[in-house]
Formats: sequence, C-alpha cells, structure tokens
Amino acid sequence: MEIEGKKRFPLREAYAFASENGFGDQVDEIREMEIEWDRGYTSTVRRGRLIRLFQEHELLPKFIARDWPFGATPRGDAERRRCLRIGDEYDAFLSGKFLEENMETDTDEGESLEFALEAHLRDFLARNLGHIESGLRLHQSEGKSGVEFAIDGGRIDILAVDTSGRFVVIELKLSQGRNKALGQLLYYMGWIDNHLGNGPCRGIIIANDIAEELTIAVSRVAGVTLCRYKMNFSIEQAGGGAA
Repeated sequence: MEIEGKKRFPLREAYAFASENGFGDQVDEIREMEIEWDRGYTSTVRRGRLIRLFQEHELLPKFIARDWPFGATPRGDAERRRCLRIGDEYDAFLSGKFLEENMETDTDEGESLEFALEAHLRDFLARNLGHIESGLRLHQSEGKSGVEFAIDGGRIDILAVDTSGRFVVIELKLSQGRNKALGQLLYYMGWIDNHLGNGPCRGIIIANDIAEELTIAVSRVAGVTLCRYKMNFSIEQAGGGAA
C-alpha cells in the first residue's frame, strides 16, 4: 500500500520542525541564502541543507515520522539522497570544484533508481528546453526557478514560458504516461492561470511510453500536448595500449 503524503521533502514543515528544536538561526540562514549557479535547482539545495542538519543532530527519523512519512519508503530515501547530492554539488560549485553529474548506482531498488533518473532527465530538459519546443525558456521570478516549481498541493516539474509569453507546464513521466498524469497536469495548469495569469497556459506531458488511453483522453483537451522522449548513448574508444 502506497503511503500518502508529500513525496518531496517538505520545506515548510522542515523549517517549522527545525525552529521547534532550537535551530531557528540555521533556518533563517537557509531560508535567506542566495543561490546562484548554473543549474535550475534552488529549493532542493535548501532541502539538502535541512536534511543534513537533521541527520547531524539525529532528528531525521523524528521528522519523517511526524511530517514526512513518504521519507520512510525506498523512493523517499532516494529523494533524501538526491537532495543531499544536489546540496553537495552546490557546495562544490561554490568552491570551484563542481562535480560532474553522475547517475546514482548505489541502490538495488528499481523505484529509487527510476526516481533518480527522472530527476536527471528533468534537469537536462530544463537546461535544454529547445529540445521540447523552439523558443521555450525557463520561468524565473524573484529568485524562484521554474524547476520543481512549488504550488499549492504539488510541484511542477518544469514551468516554462513560450515565445508569446504564455506559461507552459511540463510534466515528466520516466515510464509510461498514464491517465492520472493528465488530471495532475490540468490541476497545475488551472493553478497557474488563477495565480500567475497571462493564460490560458499550455501543458506538455513527456514520457518514454504514451499509453493509448492517455492519447485518447488528451485528444479531448485543448492546450495539452504529448511528447515521447528517447534516450541514446554511444561508446567510443578514447585510447589504448599497443597490441
């Protein structure tokens, strides 16, 4: 049975929990830190800092039990490690020793690996929006990035802006895009129209495999597009010893 609750490490609850446990100064520092680097993640860096703070003071199990039950699942553990990794990469960036992106391979959990791969796909597309549609750019407002864009009740994978200035809500599904993805997307689109205006916005679902049921459902919805991604890699010899 799937555990209900937030799948992302919840920032609001984490700030409150840290303050309640005597770390108000650290909360203010993390909340107000200016994050500027060549990647789209900002809130995830803050998550990494808070998770590290909780781990150092053995508070993480208590926080998971009270405010983030999803963190006790394999995918929740993958989210925890992802936030820590991105936090480490940001620290390395600040020190001039930015780490190359590496796929997580230290887990035997298929779901955990899928979660990590989806995060890498999201990050790649956020930096290469032209692969989705010519002229797309990442939404940026008051230091808030369009990657993992937080709204009431969820997070948009990528919030972009097209050449006409309209918002484009992009949702990624590593495996097959199913009908529930459409309902989620439509809620996100409605939220953007109601809170950010300049609508109606458009929506894009990107998945490796598009279910026939989803294709039929989307055919009745204006402003929603389905895209299928393909991942390719090649191996080339870079050198070697004499025979």
